[in-house]
Amino acid sequence: MLSVRTRRSALAVVAAAGLVGTVAMPSAAQAATAKKPKTVNLQLLAINDLHGNLEPPAGSSGTIREIDPATGQPVSTPAGGIEYLATALRQARIPADDSITVAAGDLVGASPLTSALFHDEPTIEALDKLGLDVTSVGNHEFDEGSAELLRLQDGGCHPTDGCYEEGRTFKGANFNYLSANVTNEKTGKPLLAPYWVTKSQGVKVGFIGVTLEGTPNIVTAEGVKGLKFANEVSTINKYAAELKAKGVNSIVALIHEGGLPASSTYNYDCGAAGEGISGPIVDIAKRIDPAVGAIVTGHTHNAYACTIPDPQGVPRSVTSAASFGRLYTEIDLKLDKTTGAIVRPSVKAENHIVRRTVEKAPDMTELISHYSKLAAPIANRPLGYIASDINGRGNSDPEKPLGDVIADAQQAGLAAADKGGAQIAFMNPGGIRSDLVYKQSGAEGDGVVTYGEAFTVQPFTNMMQVKTLTGAQLIQLLQQQVSGSNDASPKILQPSKGLAYTLDMRNKGADRVVVDSIRLNGAPIDPAAKYRVAANEFLAGGGDGFPAFAAGTDKLVGASDLDVFATYLGANSSAAAPLKAPAQDRIKVIGPGSTID
Repeated sequence: MLSVRTRRSALAVVAAAGLVGTVAMPSAAQAATAKKPKTVNLQLLAINDLHGNLEPPAGSSGTIREIDPATGQPVSTPAGGIEYLATALRQARIPADDSITVAAGDLVGASPLTSALFHDEPTIEALDKLGLDVTSVGNHEFDEGSAELLRLQDGGCHPTDGCYEEGRTFKGANFNYLSANVTNEKTGKPLLAPYWVTKSQGVKVGFIGVTLEGTPNIVTAEGVKGLKFANEVSTINKYAAELKAKGVNSIVALIHEGGLPASSTYNYDCGAAGEGISGPIVDIAKRIDPAVGAIVTGHTHNAYACTIPDPQGVPRSVTSAASFGRLYTEIDLKLDKTTGAIVRPSVKAENHIVRRTVEKAPDMTELISHYSKLAAPIANRPLGYIASDINGRGNSDPEKPLGDVIADAQQAGLAAADKGGAQIAFMNPGGIRSDLVYKQSGAEGDGVVTYGEAFTVQPFTNMMQVKTLTGAQLIQLLQQQVSGSNDASPKILQPSKGLAYTLDMRNKGADRVVVDSIRLNGAPIDPAAKYRVAANEFLAGGGDGFPAFAAGTDKLVGASDLDVFATYLGANSSAAAPLKAPAQDRIKVIGPGSTID
């Protein structure tokens, strides 16, 4: 599985620029220490969950929480943007003996319009310029199906939209996509290479890439059609053994699955035993072969540089660089030239903020400008007006103001009898990809919501559906937010106005929903009655752990979620009467859990 794609070490780049000074020679005392293993230094630079955010993310989605050294208090620092990320990574590589840039998936998908309009080709081009070497596949890489993922790797024009400029053909990614646990149902063969092997100063280094086993539960059925997703741990251990048999003893796992640190500050100390982090990655990390020297993760969009014990109880580095290019992780390793293994105690990992105070990388500025001009006629069209920021992705409350707006738009757009007769609408929180920001992003003026900004909030363009659910099924739906596959990490649906209820987080599982509190327009839910409920096709199909939706009947398919959102903004706002953020009064939360996402 040695890739034909090549990489250049940071040392080679720096030497070519004439920036390398005199190399320090070992002292006589060091030379005399024959038993000390001879090692070489390797730097890994890691990112994850970029989601096509070439331009700096807007609003709270474009900030990182850190402790202000002057006051000791948490502050939100503007961060991200591919122009700044490129500069930060290039500067970080300069002092390294050798450097490899890696990622843990979701580099594309749910992307802003500048990338999504061109099926994320701009992001692939940017990552090539950035010097990315290898990445695991994330669940969002399957948003447009496996054939599109293979096109992003191998190149070629889009099968429907073709090439975007005359005489230009998309070349595909020069970095390596890995999907060890994603196989063809019929042949059993991996969709993409399971691992990539390269050399660092004479030492072989292998990277195994996997995505989360539960991908089919959070991606449309069409996106994962014909594919099987195996267990992350068993897959990594299988290929770690294969790599060791081939003489590759320095191994790094790139996993698109993550954890939940106890603090939202980016440099929170998880503790030597990893007691400050929870979530799926903890169990995964504890069972992965000790031969894997470091684990790079993603998916949860959290920031952490922790150690979690391996099966032998030895601490091992597990990291994640938040999302949207706001952080990168620097992982410094020592490789034993005799055994070819990572010297585990030497591994040091630290997250760094991609601050917008560094110079922009000119090649990235040029790339963004090029695609922004192509997208401008569509992106800059005004849709409506807002009176202030309406937070969605950046809001950690169970009920998000922008979630309420989206649900209201869906219910209003599908309320007419011929549109489905929706009485209630629900929006899945993971589908809210950004905030609506009052400050202008271009020349449109403050408070103006453009098509590009609305697209950034809802980039999936899922078709809307209206289904009939009994009152009993509606109650089950609400209970599934906090039970079943959502028990450990609740997914709180955003309800349209008129629906209200209480969550008591002191209870466990389905009992967290106080059934007697559920009201629709002030009336209790009748378990035997029938209700027309709207949701996007992903959620209506049972996605995100909501099988009660899949059991609905009398399905009617409506317009896309983006279209009903755009129509709602136009009908319910004007320059004289801009849309205000709704009060968060539909879900009452008792006990812990005020920051459920």
